[in-house]
Amino acid sequence: MRATRLVSLLLLLQARDRMTAQELAAALEVSVRTIYRDVEALGAAGVPVYGEPGHEGGYRLVDGYRTRLTGLTPGEAEALFLTGLPAAAAQLGLTSATATAQLKLLAALPAELRDRAGRVADRFHLDPPSWYVDAERTPHLATIAGATWNQHALEIRYLRWAEPHEITRTVQPHGLVLKGGNWYLVARGEGRFRTYRISRILDVAVRPEPFERAEGFDLATHWATYLEHFDRRRHRGTAVLRLSPHGLERLPQLLEPAVVAARRTTAGPDAEGRTEVEIPIESVEAAVPELLKLGADVEVVGPEALRTAVVRTLRAMNRTYGL
Repeated sequence: MRATRLVSLLLLLQARDRMTAQELAAALEVSVRTIYRDVEALGAAGVPVYGEPGHEGGYRLVDGYRTRLTGLTPGEAEALFLTGLPAAAAQLGLTSATATAQLKLLAALPAELRDRAGRVADRFHLDPPSWYVDAERTPHLATIAGATWNQHALEIRYLRWAEPHEITRTVQPHGLVLKGGNWYLVARGEGRFRTYRISRILDVAVRPEPFERAEGFDLATHWATYLEHFDRRRHRGTAVLRLSPHGLERLPQLLEPAVVAARRTTAGPDAEGRTEVEIPIESVEAAVPELLKLGADVEVVGPEALRTAVVRTLRAMNRTYGL
């Protein structure tokens, strides 16, 4: 285990030039004290690693030092072919580059690893979009991706839900995210980061001047925080439901994960076998169609506005069907 960690530490320093003990500890999921011991072990083994003090300091390898410990294990060779996103690469205009890179990788692998990696590509396929949902049109995706890669600001015309619906902004693109088959742009503008759904970008123009990325910005960390805050902002109320045993069982299949994860049981099964639970909701209007998916397996206890809205909908359905 420690030998694997030492190799990983060495490869991190080789790939990233300089890293602090805290950054290494976070990347390898160990304590800072363990990093100190590992760096000392590498030095004792003859690896030219040294530390630089100060705010811009950290651990580095002597310039020009390269390790030869870069051979792939069978599992690592297979994993490389699971990281490809052919559909995403095509949308970004990288189909040819992706195919060429895979061919070069296969050619560089020993024969036994080449066969195993090829079997992975034949047996596993990633299809990100959800069922029964057409892919969104993203005619400006390749342009936005190019500006993101080359650090050029963008002037975008964007269609949003709030009024005024159509706005124009100049933003600094910091990253692209593919979520549930939909592309999102994470960009900084007017001193803050915002997220834009790329299918709602009506027009885009690339500015000639480059920009400096925000220091310390990490796309994966930012996106995880954004999703957490998004759910908190979106779920502005709560609803109390009485669910049948079948309804409790179907809840994870019919309602979104954030709602299911946030539910809490407030009372055990009553005489009718129903369980009272409390869940977050976005609004009364948004909750009605979602709760109707549960049919007779759910009764809305509160708030009264939501219960009234469900009853009003059911009465309208009765009139439609002449009941």
